[in-house]
Amino acid sequence: MSCPRGCSRRPGDVFGEPSRRKNRDPEIPVISIIDLGIVRSVEWQGDEPVITVTPTYSGCPATEVIMADIGRALTEAGFARHRVEIRLAPAWTTDWLTAEARARLAEFGIAPPGASSVATARVIDARALHRRVARAAVPCPRCGSARTCELSRFGSTPCKAQYRCEDCLEPFDYFKPH
Repeated sequence: MSCPRGCSRRPGDVFGEPSRRKNRDPEIPVISIIDLGIVRSVEWQGDEPVITVTPTYSGCPATEVIMADIGRALTEAGFARHRVEIRLAPAWTTDWLTAEARARLAEFGIAPPGASSVATARVIDARALHRRVARAAVPCPRCGSARTCELSRFGSTPCKAQYRCEDCLEPFDYFKPH
């Protein structure tokens, strides 16, 4: 992406190091919005930088805060005119999390998600004519044990589930794959 009329900064620089540390997810402050994978594009349309964001969920309560934070960061960096747009398709997936984000989640005590496309396998039980979901084990972010159990499908935010480790007995959040 090049700047129109020879400007010295690119809007994408606003999200690079060290400013990347400022652009955090308000619900999970240990990961940046870049590492979360929600910033889909940073480009010029005429003289105006346009940043496109895909929220983690259509109804994610942090979306407005994130968009305002992006706008503020661009303004502070000297981009008085800019647009921040939402793109819902393709839908965000936990596969867009960077390796750094996954490591930071684990360090913070949140079990990072498995791959969304293979995290759950559908098993049809023809005898009872119902479907059950076989889930991959969620390792404990504290001790690494695979002996964990889901306590609640919803944790501290809609994108997380509450789990407990059967070995160290510590509860923890699991960032649900989708």
